[in-house]
Amino acid sequence: MSRLHETILIIDFGSQYTQLIARRVRELGVYSEIQPFHHFDPAKRDRVKGIILSGGPNSVYAADAPRLDARLLKLGLPILGICYGLQLLVDLSGGKVEAAPAREYGKAELRHIENSILFDDVPQDSVVWMSHGDKVTELPPHFEVIGETENAAYAAIHHTELPFYGIQFHPEVTHTQHGKSILHNFCFKVCGCQGDWAPSAFITETIQAIRQQVGDRRVLCGLSGGVDSTVTAILLHRAIGDQLQCIFVDTGLMRLNEAAEVETMFRDHFQVNLDCVHAGDRFFRELAGIHDPEQKRKIIGRLFIEVFEAEAKKFGNFEYLAQGTLYPDVIESVSPKGGPSATIKSHHNVGGLPEKLNFKLIEPLRELFKDEVRAVGRELGIPAQVLGRHPFPGPGLAVRILGEITPERVHILQQADAIYIEELHKNDIYDEIWQAFAVLLPVKTVGVMGDERTYDNALVLRAVTSLDGMTANWYPMPYDVLGRISNRIINEVKGINRVAYDVSSKPPATIEWE
Repeated sequence: MSRLHETILIIDFGSQYTQLIARRVRELGVYSEIQPFHHFDPAKRDRVKGIILSGGPNSVYAADAPRLDARLLKLGLPILGICYGLQLLVDLSGGKVEAAPAREYGKAELRHIENSILFDDVPQDSVVWMSHGDKVTELPPHFEVIGETENAAYAAIHHTELPFYGIQFHPEVTHTQHGKSILHNFCFKVCGCQGDWAPSAFITETIQAIRQQVGDRRVLCGLSGGVDSTVTAILLHRAIGDQLQCIFVDTGLMRLNEAAEVETMFRDHFQVNLDCVHAGDRFFRELAGIHDPEQKRKIIGRLFIEVFEAEAKKFGNFEYLAQGTLYPDVIESVSPKGGPSATIKSHHNVGGLPEKLNFKLIEPLRELFKDEVRAVGRELGIPAQVLGRHPFPGPGLAVRILGEITPERVHILQQADAIYIEELHKNDIYDEIWQAFAVLLPVKTVGVMGDERTYDNALVLRAVTSLDGMTANWYPMPYDVLGRISNRIINEVKGINRVAYDVSSKPPATIEWE
């Protein structure tokens, strides 16, 4: 829990939207934090201004339903229950919830029928997003209806004496027209938040905290060239200057000219101590003849650790290792059955750095979501083209080359991918896409160039839209743009004579091909 900022605590009951609630609250300038319901401790609420109960897939009347102690209602804190959270609030307060005759999913017309601070600046009729199979059939004492839809008589409720609110719909999703206003009203008008969460304040506080933690000791940072590690490194450099040593391992599997771009930005633009290890030959030697994707990943992960460890020893002793861990990486998620479904993950360039290195960790971004990291990066003066870059896998192009990895195949893919990304920028659609990349197939096809018959590689283009990578839809690329990209790749990249476009969503496909 942040001790420096007023906080809205979000209690997670397994909703797919829980992280989205937290992000929406932070977009309002209010710090939010997620806790799984089974970790909620009513005694630990330093700086908490209000509580949001998330949705979830369970029924509150089921024997194994996730629940909270009724002491929650005696904390004196404002409460907003969303979907399952509304039903739990009703159940804890003495009301009744039952299975609905039909599940309600999708858009609905909400009419708020009583004046309530929760609906300030919200039109009386508006569209909301529903996703529930149960319904309230009896309100608890002192609760009254403040909003209804055609199929939900208790679409919004409040306590007549206490700051307790419940809504059956999801204000955090974009399908709810005025969801942001509803969350704003809860945070500022009900909870009394001032809105003290901003990138500039985060930077100032974090720099002070790093200086206090590190003192005069040295910090090692593994750079990948991606957004997270870049912001981590620049923030640390702002705090401790030359006490920071960055190491960038060029595996030979990066995008075209990426290693040179990383060197130029960190050394010339930010004057950061940077050591670049060009280890491509070693990676190619050990990947020769390997086709299995999992085996490729393991080899790359092991080699990365070995190269990084050997290089770090050249610079003497370090007490701290910096990592670009983000808040979604440290949130313990909740399974539909009510228990924890995932443990804390550790994130870094490739595969994970071994515990035997005996570093203390510094993770300055562990309270931030990805969009907040980009906002911090803008405040730090990091170029927009770096901050706006699409996600890139730790093993690099190795998981975008199906089959054996060779220098020749990497070179072909680097050129094709560079053309693809260049055209997306030219046509102003790069930022509409969450991730775009090319995949080289272990397939050769017949083609004709001039008067000659060719037998060359097939390439697939992939572009998806997504919020967090958990699900994704294929991007409807304009035909004229797709045609230009295909034409340029076939004409300019020797070794490719056929280009296809992937129209698979996740699920059932994954975003990456390996």
